[in-house]
Parts: sequence; C-alpha cells; structure tokens
Amino acid sequence: MRILIAGRDGQLGRAVIAEAERRGLEYLAPPEKVFDISNLEAVREVVSSSKASHLINCAAYNLVDKAEEDWQSAAMVNGIGVRNLAITCVEQGVELLHCSTDYVFSGEKGAPYTILDEPNPINRYGESKLLGERLLQSLGERFYLVRLSWVFGNGSQNFLFKLKGWASKNQRLEIVDDQVSSPSFVDDLAPALLDLMETGAYGLYHLCNSGYCSRYQWAQHALRLMGWEGELIPVKSDRFPTPAKRPAFSAMDTFPFEDTVGYKLPTWQEATERFLQKEAQ
Repeated sequence: MRILIAGRDGQLGRAVIAEAERRGLEYLAPPEKVFDISNLEAVREVVSSSKASHLINCAAYNLVDKAEEDWQSAAMVNGIGVRNLAITCVEQGVELLHCSTDYVFSGEKGAPYTILDEPNPINRYGESKLLGERLLQSLGERFYLVRLSWVFGNGSQNFLFKLKGWASKNQRLEIVDDQVSSPSFVDDLAPALLDLMETGAYGLYHLCNSGYCSRYQWAQHALRLMGWEGELIPVKSDRFPTPAKRPAFSAMDTFPFEDTVGYKLPTWQEATERFLQKEAQ
C-alpha cells in the first residue's frame, strides 16, 4: 500500500499521516499548492508521479457559514475536486477514499441516519459535499465514500478548540442544545479509515465515535473534565443566528462499518477525554 494524501494540513490529514507513519506505510502528502484537487491536470500529474496504489482525500472547503455566499468555491473543492480525483483514480487504477459529512442530511429524521437514508442538505456546504458524493458515485470505480460528523483533533476548526477558548475567558457560557450529532476524534478515525481500505470492501459508510449528544451535552462533559467551574446555560440555535442553517439531528448509524472491519469506535465521551489529555501534555 502506497498512499497519496490530499489535505495534509487539516486535522484529519495530519492524523492520517501520523497513523501511516506509525504503521510504517509508504505515503506522500504534497502541499495544497502542488496537490490542488480543484485543478484536474494538477491532480493527474500528482497522482501519476506518486505511483500511489491508494488515495485518501481529506481536503475540503469546510467554512460552513462562508459557503452561503462563497458557494462556488465550496462547490469547486467539495464537488469538482472530488470529480477530478474520481476521474484520475479510474484512469490510473488507484483506490480512492473520500471523506464526506453528516451535513448532507436535513436533520429532520429525529433518529440516527443510515446509509439507506436519502440526503437532503439544508445549507450550501452540505449541497457542495453532496455534489462531490454524487460525482464520485457516478464516475468512480473502486472507492470508499465515508461520511464523518463533528470531527475534532489538533486544530482550530473544531468545537472543543473553540470551547476551550471561551471557557478560558468566561465564567458563564451559553451553548446550544438543539443541535445533535456524533463527535468524531481524528485519532480514532485515521486508523479506522486505513483499516477500511485494507478490506477491499468498497462502498458507502458512516463513521464516527459511538453514541451521540447535543452541543450542550458535549460541552458539559468536556468542561467537567477540564475542571471549569463556571455556569453553563443551554440555549436554542436562534440565540446565535448564523448565515448557514445547521441540521438539528444529524447523528449517524455506522452500519455496516463494524461488520466490515470488525470493531466499533470508542464512545464520544472517552474520545473527548483522550483528546483533552493529549492537549494538556
């Protein structure tokens, strides 16, 4: 297995690189200016010169609110970029793993989404990610399409990083309790993605830490572990209006990942504790 990684600077990309190194796998992770997935010719050149057998796409436009206005940039990376990868991987016989999102769902089901449920995004970001899914499914051959949710790790684009900053400056916090999903720790996702690629069981998967919670419940658990002694107040999403609407309940059922790989990811509570311990070191 010789892996080519797109999106090396994101929190998931860094975790995949660390896991590949831990396993002693051959990998290449070119910088974004070289491996620009929105440029088809650049993708063809990088994939060809890499001699890769597998490609993991961690690259994404993930500015959810900005995508409401800048939807073309979101669609170029999350949609057209995935098309470019799919086309190139078919041409060059490379297996592709692409990471999508729970935001392809509306959040109106009221129960965890399965791979049988029909996507229905409610914001531009979700639309751009769904475009990438559909292009991959129509153009790809040997691929793994993996939806992730509420990803967190070493980086500033996640809820726990923001929560730590808020808690360091305030003794009273208001956190929404009407957005529910499954937190996903990159230290658990990265080995799971590599294990999935070793199975050869192509297709659609949902992958996240076990269980689900609201933003408020997640904050409550994390702040307790941090020893924060302030006041935490549950509020509704309309308390903090945002350009992009968020799904109310986008937790995902991970069937058939466990049946395919042979294990399930740890709970979101345990993952949160490991993350905070790692950050404190």
